[in-house]
Amino acid sequence: MPRTTIMASAAVLAVALVSLPSAASRVGAGSAATGLTIGNVRIADGRGGALRRGGVRIEGERIVGVGQVKPREGDTVMDGGGLVLAPGFIDIHNHSTTGLTGDPAAETQVAQGITTVVVGADGSSPWPIAAYLAERRSKPAALNVMVMVGHATVRQMVMGSDYKRPARDDEIAKMAALVDQGMREGAIGLSSGLEYEIGSYSETKEVVELAKVAARYGGFYMSHVRDEADKAFEAFREAIQIGEEAKIPVQISHIKLGTVGVWRRAADVVRLIEGARKRGIDVTADCYPYQAWHSTITVLVPNKKYDDPASVKRALDDVGGAANVMIDGDKAHPEYEGKTLDAIAKESGVTPVDVFIQIVKDGGASVIATSMVDEDIRAFYQQPWVMVASDGGIGMRHPRGAGTFPRVLGPFVRERHWLTLPEAVRKMTSAPAARLKLKDRGTIAEGNVADLVLFDPATVVDRSTFKEPFLLPAGISRVFVGGSLVWDQGKPTGALPGKMLQRF
Repeated sequence: MPRTTIMASAAVLAVALVSLPSAASRVGAGSAATGLTIGNVRIADGRGGALRRGGVRIEGERIVGVGQVKPREGDTVMDGGGLVLAPGFIDIHNHSTTGLTGDPAAETQVAQGITTVVVGADGSSPWPIAAYLAERRSKPAALNVMVMVGHATVRQMVMGSDYKRPARDDEIAKMAALVDQGMREGAIGLSSGLEYEIGSYSETKEVVELAKVAARYGGFYMSHVRDEADKAFEAFREAIQIGEEAKIPVQISHIKLGTVGVWRRAADVVRLIEGARKRGIDVTADCYPYQAWHSTITVLVPNKKYDDPASVKRALDDVGGAANVMIDGDKAHPEYEGKTLDAIAKESGVTPVDVFIQIVKDGGASVIATSMVDEDIRAFYQQPWVMVASDGGIGMRHPRGAGTFPRVLGPFVRERHWLTLPEAVRKMTSAPAARLKLKDRGTIAEGNVADLVLFDPATVVDRSTFKEPFLLPAGISRVFVGGSLVWDQGKPTGALPGKMLQRF
């Protein structure tokens, strides 16, 4: 049986996009029937070492050869054109929980090279976990999925609408039972969103008790900490305390310093976390590569006095002013979408404080606030214990939803030289795989699952913007999940090989 050769050089890819049929059917059929050999690539194996020339051979869903591989008779052969072949990117903080139902091809995700996502972050998770996993198994997606059990989810189940207070011991016990259920059903850890409405009323001891349950199952604790602004240091210390008392690994979500008062203090945060790590507390973090965050408008006011002009003014000043806060979604005032509070105020002849108070009274809104500085983002990314994660997902109206991983590989690696390419790939692959205890993913090695991404380091870049958040990146040539081609030369193939991954 003759070999089929598929070229992946930049020139050939450009022609293929215009005039040639996709190679996905040929590669898919070849890899399923016999084997697939990808040659002439530079391998970034995910461990952070130097790139090496060679190839990879795949049979079924597994890598069976790495290095100077030779195709076997009947193999489909792909010429990698000198591009970089890396493990599939693992997004440890993703919000595609429901998006996968409507878009199982997960176009904005696989277009970035993402092959595994962790959902259920920030304290909000699907429930029951078993039902969610069953649904995802019956309706598979293009990528793999892991799920957390959410602190706020179980808290509201126990406390109902009476959650604006510390929980009693009996209520904490009921929450712990639900976390136990979620872990037994397939969750991989406990997430919290302590800055958000439901979780913010909890005491540290409550979260410690729930984290102890997740720890018994080998899980970890992932937290959107209680404050990412002026009280960020207190919030980081609380996350460390929870890890120490519950004896559980800690993942600090989207680590940031989000107000003027704490800008350029990343070095102090690093010292705090390094000190905890030296004491034996397993603390890691993830970071997205944008200066702006996306959340609810009420998050801006930590003291929750949303109708107090002084509190609102202080909150807007803390993020650099009302011009830094853009309305992303507002059901009561759709005409506000895409405008800043400052612009709305000028159009309406009122103050930005007035606009904020009225929006909250009318039901609230989602906002994008530009409130971080590159100096801090760079300092965090240069720590070996900080991973790349999007805090995005399908349908996310923030550019990180479609651009996170290419933005790191392009602007941060190629243009600004904040990181080497191998180190950036490690932060996207083996680092999150280690936190998730995925022993057969995250590196290119014989016996590992063939979750792979082929990309051009000279052209890879994010294209999504705040005005056009769904623009797909450039430079990601092909993406494989479990040996199946899911992204081919600028479009999804329609293959849905993703699995629900559990640690036990």
